[in-house]
Amino acid sequence: MGLLDGKKVLCADDDLEILNLVTRHVRAMGASVVEASDGEDALRVARDERPDLIILDVMMPGMSGWEVCRAIREDSSFASVGVLMLTGIGERLNEMTSPLYGADDFLDKPFDFADLEDKLREVIAKRS
Repeated sequence: MGLLDGKKVLCADDDLEILNLVTRHVRAMGASVVEASDGEDALRVARDERPDLIILDVMMPGMSGWEVCRAIREDSSFASVGVLMLTGIGERLNEMTSPLYGADDFLDKPFDFADLEDKLREVIAKRS
């Protein structure tokens, strides 16, 4: 059984190569996946699709991943939704900033898929 069996996951990243890699890996973990390539689209897809888990790039056109995360956290209907931030801006900045916007955890780019799985496992445990 996969870690994400039966879960719907929103993957949002403006780097299509990373988006495709993450999407493919998350599908292999058993999830159904919806995608977005900018912040506004990510928020719209989240509201329309109601995912169980959201993987958000920080630096996206329009709204940043942090702004999307804040909007999700301000909506009580998303209380059980886990949010993992992905970014290449630097671990220290990510570590300080992600919790301020309500993210459950963060992962710095470039990352290893084993680390992604560990972070997703932690986020799911935290929100269930």
